[in-house]
Amino acid sequence: MKVFVTGATGFIGSAVAAAFARAGHETYGLFRTPGTDRPLEIAEVVPVQGTMEEPDGWRLAAERCSVLVHCAVEYSDRSWDLHRGALGALRDAGRDRSGRVLLSTSGVWVYGDTGDGAIDESAPLDPPTFVAPRPAVDAAVLSWNGGGFRTIVIRPGCVYGRSGSLTASWFESAEKGGAARVVGDGTNRWAMVHRDDLADLYVRTAESGLGGEVLNATDRSRATVNECAAAASSAAGAEGRVERIPVEQAVASMGPFATCLALDQHVDSWKAVRRLGWTPRHAGFVDAAPQLYAAWKASRGSAV
Repeated sequence: MKVFVTGATGFIGSAVAAAFARAGHETYGLFRTPGTDRPLEIAEVVPVQGTMEEPDGWRLAAERCSVLVHCAVEYSDRSWDLHRGALGALRDAGRDRSGRVLLSTSGVWVYGDTGDGAIDESAPLDPPTFVAPRPAVDAAVLSWNGGGFRTIVIRPGCVYGRSGSLTASWFESAEKGGAARVVGDGTNRWAMVHRDDLADLYVRTAESGLGGEVLNATDRSRATVNECAAAASSAAGAEGRVERIPVEQAVASMGPFATCLALDQHVDSWKAVRRLGWTPRHAGFVDAAPQLYAAWKASRGSAV
């Protein structure tokens, strides 16, 4: 297959593009900043320079591909408009051509606080303010399914590994401030997934015949945020110390994003396991914290 991946130099997109290339697919990766394409070439991904603001610059490359994967993220006031625009361009590149598939990246935060009881893809959505527009975007993607054009929404948990993404802040605060910093009391649990396991799910989904589906992507770990942060703190030489920031204080400095960090979630991914044979190979953050810390340190200053 020919595969086009937006955000191919980002935290999730780089892993996804590399996984498709390793699986033997001819893979094209959209990158934004000149000079950041070398990691794509190393991963045997063909670089395509462009931005979400100007989809006409990469539309032809996307039209040549049968698999369209949206992983790009823009952190700004216009992020949702750009997100919708990029997805619309991918839709236009694929839906009038039989045998095309669009995979759109969402996230489990749309379920809100789930507590201890496990929920699956059928659960009602209760998104916090930071991701409030996402359910409508996901619904639009699913509505495009049909006529030989398959669309799937993938909802990852908090993704860890390599440069760390959200978990990087635990290592950084432990290394610089002597304690891993968390939002809230830390008794909540994050639904999590390693970036390589997540990338494997994208490949399996594209190679399947699924369409019009939502797939959660989480591992089986159930450690609390306190336990994860303490493991990160120990790995970073801070002797397991954890600093807890009240949610209200975190919101004042970080905005509504902070409330997502305090969510307590137990999100089930058995649908992907049953229908695609997907089995996360990484057991969880806590046991791997020393290796994850080493990967985080090694990744700093790299292009991806």
